[in-house]
Amino acid sequence: MSRENSESFDAWVGRSEEGADRITQAPIRLLQATLDYANASAPPAILPPLWHWLYFLPGERLSNIGFDGHPQRGGFLPPVRLPRRMWAGGRLQFLHPLAVDAPVQRRSTIKNVQSKSGRSGHLVFVTLLHEISDSEGVAIREEQDIVYRDAPPPVAAGAPAPQAAPTDEQYSRIITPDPVLLMRFSALTFNGHRIHYDRPYARQEEGYPGLVVHGPLIATLLMEELRRTHPDRTIRSFEFKAVSPLFDTAPFTVNGKLEGHTARLWARGPQGQLAMQASTELE
Repeated sequence: MSRENSESFDAWVGRSEEGADRITQAPIRLLQATLDYANASAPPAILPPLWHWLYFLPGERLSNIGFDGHPQRGGFLPPVRLPRRMWAGGRLQFLHPLAVDAPVQRRSTIKNVQSKSGRSGHLVFVTLLHEISDSEGVAIREEQDIVYRDAPPPVAAGAPAPQAAPTDEQYSRIITPDPVLLMRFSALTFNGHRIHYDRPYARQEEGYPGLVVHGPLIATLLMEELRRTHPDRTIRSFEFKAVSPLFDTAPFTVNGKLEGHTARLWARGPQGQLAMQASTELE
């Protein structure tokens, strides 16, 4: 495979697009049901943090979908030819709440494209900025880190052990992922990536041991547990980073520790490994 060159994508930096949507109730009700809310028929008056991921969904024609279930390379994002693509993390500011049923707009801009080489091969990082606005102005400012990479080599003997997750949590919840949970979240976010619902593809084509739990789903579960344990706190920012994947083959835990106006959050895998780390600023 030819080596990607960051200079090849200079023309994409600064490119932007705009879209419009409405914070309708149906996706909220369906995510509440997916997360096993007891009162899923009662939508909130304002959109919970991170639930904006239910809106501004991609609507690529089926004929433009690639073998992996993602839209084919090109379009708004640069046409990186590396075979693996993942949402590796992000940083969000919640400037004011979005009301349910309100019309909203989003402006998306490519902030940066950077090429690197690492232990797992060649990598291309794309940073997107999304600004979601209502009638009062920008409500959410979000940076997303998208990573493209080579297919990983087979695990070699003596490879470094996964990073251990913290064990000093103040609260913790066990999550048992299953194909129905992953299918529902894929449907709600219109995510066609086959690693989340097509077990033969995930195992045979991408070499995973099972279905991959979505990074945004893990982030949402971290946020939901923080909100459940501290319902009186207003969340102003959230930053997260995927560290190692989780699969539907074993339960994992979402954990947190509140330290004044900051909360540390993390997902711990079945071998005690750190799967995702996050932090929030609260009022």
